[in-house]
Amino acid sequence: MLGQLVEYRVENGLAIIELHHPPANTYSYEMMRELDEAILTARLDAAVHVLIVRGKGDKFFSAGADIAMLAGADPRVKYYFCLHANETLMRLEQTPKLVIAALNGHTVGGGLEIAMACDLRIACRDAGRIGLPEVNLGVLPGTGGTQRLPRLVGRSRAIELMATGRTISFEEALEMHLIDYVFDRDEFWQQLLAYAHQFVPPNKASKAVGHIKRAVCTGIEIPLAEGLALERELQQRLFESSDAAEGLAAYVNKTVPRFKGA
Repeated sequence: MLGQLVEYRVENGLAIIELHHPPANTYSYEMMRELDEAILTARLDAAVHVLIVRGKGDKFFSAGADIAMLAGADPRVKYYFCLHANETLMRLEQTPKLVIAALNGHTVGGGLEIAMACDLRIACRDAGRIGLPEVNLGVLPGTGGTQRLPRLVGRSRAIELMATGRTISFEEALEMHLIDYVFDRDEFWQQLLAYAHQFVPPNKASKAVGHIKRAVCTGIEIPLAEGLALERELQQRLFESSDAAEGLAAYVNKTVPRFKGA
């Protein structure tokens, strides 16, 4: 447990982070502070190799920011709220460990913005809708939505989704690569855990997975030559790791590697 709004636990190498603010798991400044603490805790815990973010319950991943809170706030307060939320999601995105969003219910507005800051999005079949309907409130998706959605689905499709404010099914989101997988409702959580565990030692070299993430997330934003330099630097660090020695030796000896995440 971390706080009243974000629950945190570690199970077999997985940090499970649950947004808990019924009925729709809307977030506030306080929730973002707790989420930030959970991200840092998982990042610094050597026993954690994968983070899973989900909504408490089975109806909402998150419906985004608490609109009632924002409606009565001073414009400057709203600005700093968005600034803090953006900083938290940047920390989630830049954490050198794999982050999976478990979309167990409706994922709209800021809820989708949280999910897009994760590396992978896995949804529960027929469990809800997904989209960025902020235009219906007279505002734009201000917690990274206008920047991350085009990077995932392309410019024109992103503009259409945000300008109309329409929400779509998880299946349609899967077709446009906004979601990576859709698992059946009856076994959603079990399937998701099984999927996540493939990235946990001894199954995978989690340090290599983290370096892959860092190379991609940083490299996509910088010129190619700089990205290649970053790739070489990260590769050299991995060459010095015990997991690289294990993986290379296992390949030569035709055995199954047993990684340690080091």
